[in-house]
Amino acid sequence: MDIVDFSTNHPGEEFQIPAVFPTDTGLRVAFKAPMEYRQAVLRSFDDARLTYDVLHTDNQSILIQYEMPLIPPPIRAILDSGNLITLQFPLTLRNGWITIDLTTSHERLSQLKAEFEDTGFTYEVVSVIQSTQPTDILTDRQQQFMLEALQRGYYDSPRQCTLTGLAAELDVGKSTASRVLHDAEERVVKEFFTEPIE
Repeated sequence: MDIVDFSTNHPGEEFQIPAVFPTDTGLRVAFKAPMEYRQAVLRSFDDARLTYDVLHTDNQSILIQYEMPLIPPPIRAILDSGNLITLQFPLTLRNGWITIDLTTSHERLSQLKAEFEDTGFTYEVVSVIQSTQPTDILTDRQQQFMLEALQRGYYDSPRQCTLTGLAAELDVGKSTASRVLHDAEERVVKEFFTEPIE
């Protein structure tokens, strides 16, 4: 199933891509559609003979996870330019166009442009906003966790706060605290080392 074509066939309706995950064999995609399209969506997946799971349904929407054997050109361009981690989900799909927001460096933005042009993928830049705030690369939640970790001495040497203690202060499980911090740290490190060092 081509979700872009599905969107084109239902003009004016908004669909969402809450997440994408590269795998060893292709791409795992989450696709969210209004509940009124449930039967049409499932029929399209069945006709395409794709492996999928219905993750959630309620009165408003249906959420499906499916496997793509090949990574489509736009996602391949994002991966190859190192911008997957900077994507802000969910992506919006309307009238055959995927709208993405990302916070990235000039270098990675130029790489993404070059990748799009190499694949012949049609794209349009709606706006570019330059920021000098390093925290703009983090989500609000990542900023909250990192600030709490800094204030409690988690990054001090020796540490003044354990991961367990930090998780308790944030009222989350230890694994959640670890994952959010790791994702934030990855963004900060990659941002730092993709910028020119004076």
